[in-house]
Amino acid sequence: MSSIWVPWTDRRKQYTGLRGRIVSCAAAVYRIGGPLLKRFAPVVFFGTVIVAIVAIWLFAALVMPLLHKAGWPFVVRDVIIAVAVLGLVTVLAMYCIWWERKVAGRIQSRLGPMRTGGWHGWSQSLADGIKCITKEDTVPDDSDHLLFRLAPYLAFVPPVCAFMALPFGSSWVFRDMDPGLLFLLSLLGLEIIGILVAGWASASKWTLLGAMRQGCQVISYEIPMGMALLVPIMCAGTLRLTAIGDMQSGGWFTWLAFRNPFTFVALFVYFIGSLASCKRAPFDLPEAESELVGGFHTEYSGFRWAVFFFGEYAAMFVVSGITTIVFLGAWHSPLPAEWGMALGKGWLADAARGVIFSGPLWFFYKCTWFIFTHMWLRWTLPRLRIDQVLYACVQVLLPLTMLLLLGNAVWELFNSAAYPAFEGLARVIGYLMGLVGAVLLGGFLVIAGYGWWNRRRLVGRLTVQALPGA
Repeated sequence: MSSIWVPWTDRRKQYTGLRGRIVSCAAAVYRIGGPLLKRFAPVVFFGTVIVAIVAIWLFAALVMPLLHKAGWPFVVRDVIIAVAVLGLVTVLAMYCIWWERKVAGRIQSRLGPMRTGGWHGWSQSLADGIKCITKEDTVPDDSDHLLFRLAPYLAFVPPVCAFMALPFGSSWVFRDMDPGLLFLLSLLGLEIIGILVAGWASASKWTLLGAMRQGCQVISYEIPMGMALLVPIMCAGTLRLTAIGDMQSGGWFTWLAFRNPFTFVALFVYFIGSLASCKRAPFDLPEAESELVGGFHTEYSGFRWAVFFFGEYAAMFVVSGITTIVFLGAWHSPLPAEWGMALGKGWLADAARGVIFSGPLWFFYKCTWFIFTHMWLRWTLPRLRIDQVLYACVQVLLPLTMLLLLGNAVWELFNSAAYPAFEGLARVIGYLMGLVGAVLLGGFLVIAGYGWWNRRRLVGRLTVQALPGA
């Protein structure tokens, strides 16, 4: 066979010494572990998730009490917590990116990632992360170099710090604050600073337009979001998130979303506002690739470009967590938590209570459901114009939240022992709201089950059985 001449030289670098030994070890590990990962990819994937959950539980139940008892400086404990939170956010963002690709693929009658790593392309996000780290880091000549480099971290750090005060259970919180809800909302509001700095420092009209759109959108929608949260807070009487979660431990009908019609509507108002806060469709105007190339992050590449999206997915989890805690029973299941006391004592009984009645798994499940809804809407609804976005905020949601606040104040005023007739009526209406919520949830599950059962027919000819996990 004749050789083929190419006009470029072989640029593969030959490593020697310690670097060469490290590369050789990595290649050997890949030759051994690569086939195993491809063959047992589902087991490795779900096993990693289970190991991560067990590791977090061991850290919270054993390591932290030991550090506290040993009198370690608070700086050491906080550094350990910060590293743990950063690892959680990183893994969460990688998983959500892969998951969104799969959701988008199914909605668009395709399969999404299927090759990288074997089973359903589970390591596609990991491969993309390595690619972003190794890509060239470009900085425009006319940009403000310092602010251009700083902007991604200004957008990433606030949602990461919000995890410090976000409770995953009654005792699963790094910092249990009295004004916990205000702390989370203030940190989510700081994210806009990084986006504005990125748009201005890039010295591009496309990035500046995207940043100004985001600033206008976020500042506008923070008002109805905050007012919608005041409706259940008025019923709870506290801003401490763990206290709000614990008062909803009585089962489905004690969740604050079903307390009265005003809290039920406030749930949907806050959810719409959270879509605008996280730049999710139909409110993804700051990026608007069909109009602004890439929006505020047009000039970014490599690792800094990825940091913006890590911050976006972290913010999605935080706003989903706030929705879960304030409206939908926090970390409690639809069954009353007091039923779990009949299981007795011991680690096996505690594990059963955590799975069936109350625990961080239920919090993760509810947050995952809201994140999936964010993805579902993104790949279903068209993008709105900026005037439509502001009209919906100023002339629809803002007056609606004012009416909800006024109606809930009057409702809570008469819902007391001094007015027994109204108190009985309020209890009946609360049960009716709970039944309406159950019907909506049941309809969602039926639609999702129908899609899963008929997934072969819905995808059509694009389903290729030869692909791993198709």
